[in-house]
Amino acid sequence: MTMSKKRLGKGLQALIPSIEDEKQGVTEIKINRILPNPHQPRRDFDDEKLEELAASIREHGVIQPIIVRENGDMYELVAGERRWRAAKKLGHTTIPAIIKEYTDGEVMEIALIENLQREDLNPIEEAAAYKQLMEEFGLTQDELSKKIGKSRSLIANSIRLLNLPAEIQEFLEKGAITTGHARSLLSLDDKGMQMELARRIIEEGLTVRDIEKIVKKAAVEKDKKTKKAPETKDPLLLDIEERLKMVLGTQVRIKNGRNKGKIEIEYYSGEDLERIIEIFLKNNI
Repeated sequence: MTMSKKRLGKGLQALIPSIEDEKQGVTEIKINRILPNPHQPRRDFDDEKLEELAASIREHGVIQPIIVRENGDMYELVAGERRWRAAKKLGHTTIPAIIKEYTDGEVMEIALIENLQREDLNPIEEAAAYKQLMEEFGLTQDELSKKIGKSRSLIANSIRLLNLPAEIQEFLEKGAITTGHARSLLSLDDKGMQMELARRIIEEGLTVRDIEKIVKKAAVEKDKKTKKAPETKDPLLLDIEERLKMVLGTQVRIKNGRNKGKIEIEYYSGEDLERIIEIFLKNNI
């Protein structure tokens, strides 16, 4: 889908009608005729918050209508997915809605900006939303910053989170680690060490300050090593080392001697050792 840069920036006020302006346009639509928004950036809906919304709807009804557009003989959600889900949860058969015409670009814009402005996204969903807006509308970070009212540095730091290994991104999505933890881990180039520290954060309750100290120490040690005469190691062994780090999620060193060698695998607790052993057993190593 090719979009012009000028397409973004109308703002929600221009795209989503106010209740006052659309009082005459509200209609009751059967819930089973409404499809979810395929452009919804939020992947997880908090069950507790959904229960709270359902309780409010049970007592007061759906005060603000959802926004939909026609999709064949069905309707597609544009805004109000939480209200729609809560009403379904309560067993409602219909829901008040406003039917409007929107292009695919406008639907995506509303879904992304609505969630960003209401701070409904977790850090990874937010980062993915920024990236998607930039790619779909051909924007730079500076241009996006001006369009949505967020600082360029905030957007840049957010998007950097997508460079973390998928497992660490999942930890962040679930709230097992904080955004501060994740940003500290980004200071490390070694993906294996990132995974190792992420697990230690969860298992040992390490603070952001703890991680910063570990990262700083690692940087000093790395600097010392680079000042020494470089150790020559077989590129094949280096490749195997890196692959083992990624698979095991911990530090791995292969030491090659004249006629023999050894593999060193680090672990940091009994649970960590069991985790590594389980990986070996699953892969018949």
